[in-house]
Amino acid sequence: MTTVNIDIKPDLDQMKAWRRQIHQHPELGFEEFSTSQLVADRLRTWGYEVHTGIAVTGVVGVLRWGDGTGLRLGLRADMDALPIQEATGLPWASQVDGKMHACGHDGHTAILLGVAEAMSRRQREQGLTGSGTLTLIFQPAEELGGGGGAQRMLDEGLFERFPCDALFALHNFPGVPVGRLCFREGAFMASSDTARLTFIGKGGHGALPQLSQDPTLPAAATVLALQSIVGRNVDPNQVAVISVGKMQAGSAANVIPNTAELELSIRTLDPAVRDTLERRVRTLAQAQAAAFDCQCDIDYQRGYPVLMNDPAMTRLAVDTAREQFGDDSVEAPTAPLTGSEDCAYFLEQVPGCYFLVGNGDNGHQAGARLGPCSLHNPHYDFNDDCMETAATFLVNLVARYFGQPAQP
Repeated sequence: MTTVNIDIKPDLDQMKAWRRQIHQHPELGFEEFSTSQLVADRLRTWGYEVHTGIAVTGVVGVLRWGDGTGLRLGLRADMDALPIQEATGLPWASQVDGKMHACGHDGHTAILLGVAEAMSRRQREQGLTGSGTLTLIFQPAEELGGGGGAQRMLDEGLFERFPCDALFALHNFPGVPVGRLCFREGAFMASSDTARLTFIGKGGHGALPQLSQDPTLPAAATVLALQSIVGRNVDPNQVAVISVGKMQAGSAANVIPNTAELELSIRTLDPAVRDTLERRVRTLAQAQAAAFDCQCDIDYQRGYPVLMNDPAMTRLAVDTAREQFGDDSVEAPTAPLTGSEDCAYFLEQVPGCYFLVGNGDNGHQAGARLGPCSLHNPHYDFNDDCMETAATFLVNLVARYFGQPAQP
């Protein structure tokens, strides 16, 4: 793999237009019909072999050159929006009530379209040497949790149909300056599991508690005891998070309920710790229930796995970014995140690197400062200014991966 610095760059104006069009028409997971149509139409225009209907709305574009027996690289972008009412007031704000692109997937899709157009233009105008296959994966339903769109694409034979030797993907990140790229080898984003604990007792009159078996007692005790798992069962050098997101019991002050329910979010950056957390949550909840003469029904669901970046592919990305933008624009290693990503399923199958692109402080748009905010916020808006850095970097990364010659 040789050092390159190509002179064909993605079209920023086009990327902005696509991004804002997608932003105005957000679609939830497995409903991205208009977005996937836009993607497929653009890819066909540029000469890609296009495959649609993968995981309902997923799109795959394939660009081959030479005899097709060389390296095979995949790039992935997610396309879905969130069930959030937008509050930005921007000219390109969502036109669909209760739905908005509050995570920047509109920008991710536009960036990958920009890369697709630039690579097609390079093939037409300058040619691509040797032999290779570039596979662009436009994925639905990243936000759904559980298996999400990535797992469904895999279940439908994504990598059997479109083999990849490596895979790269990105996510914007508010709070990181525009123009900065962040990389980390190994565990980068956490697994994401959920548990519903239903404590079952015997309800009764609040004035006669001795005739009841109060399920709120083991539920309350469990809320406090759960943190002992993180504090006493997990190595302090490891990352573990157990959050109680929901507590529900009863309907009146003078009624002891039959049941009390907790819903938990459980995350870690280590697969072995993940096993420990599940084992201890189950044991602790059952023990607390028994201590108060109740029962506990446990519905434990494993979600996205730990996202693991391949060291060699990450180093390739870091070297490319440093050469292109300089050391000050590259953060490596960056800190791991306890958020989760279903691209982790892809990276369990194919070595690759998932990285972050700085999205600034959210004060960049339309001359009106909305105030800093993070993802999944009704005031969030993807920063169009970061697309040039992201798309240009990916074009150079593709060229470097395939060992394309430097341009004059």
